[in-house]
Amino acid sequence: MAATRPTAPIHQGTNGQDPIFLSVKKGMTVICGSTDSDDWWMADVIHVDGGARDPKIPTLFQVADVDSGVIRWVCADLVTHIVPDS
Repeated sequence: MAATRPTAPIHQGTNGQDPIFLSVKKGMTVICGSTDSDDWWMADVIHVDGGARDPKIPTLFQVADVDSGVIRWVCADLVTHIVPDS
């Protein structure tokens, strides 16, 4: 019998039902990473790109890594947290 790994909780948006990435806007700082590993990074959102079926629903984010400054595109579901404003 294979060992079962606990699943990571599904992070939800401000209303408690929507995925967190639906709340992301340009200028926010977010935490990106995979729920399958401990690899994560913090990034500033430069651009929000909508989907083909509904342009108002974000599917891709162009982000700048806050540590290295590298700019890359990430899938919306890789955003796990929104960093609150100070």
